[in-house]
Amino acid sequence: MKDFFMKVMLSIKPQYVDKIFSQIKRYEFRKSIFKNENIDTIIVYATKPVSMLVGEFKIKKIYKNTPLQIWESTKDYAGISEKAYFRYFKDKKYAYAIEIGDIIKYPRNIDPYTTFVKFSPPQSYVYVDDNLIKAL
Repeated sequence: MKDFFMKVMLSIKPQYVDKIFSQIKRYEFRKSIFKNENIDTIIVYATKPVSMLVGEFKIKKIYKNTPLQIWESTKDYAGISEKAYFRYFKDKKYAYAIEIGDIIKYPRNIDPYTTFVKFSPPQSYVYVDDNLIKAL
């Protein structure tokens, strides 16, 4: 039986989006992760002031460990300062690092507010349905 893979959309700050697409940042850090294990692609929504869908990337692997252990194994390609990283994970028992695989930068940014009905940026993540994927 063939596995069925899905996509999720993540809201990411523009300074980190730029580092992802220039391959300086090879890990995306999260306090929580999606429950569905069949996610293989992340659609990137660049937050304000960009407010656009800018591209996507494949997930190589997802790591879960203490914030310190995740930092030690990812810091060379974290694309974030140590201070900002530990501030983000303050008081958290676990950290998640999504290892970024193949990257696709859209030829032009997509305005989700005019392309989709009732678009709302994901607070953490949102599963993407087939209609959105076909529109991209």
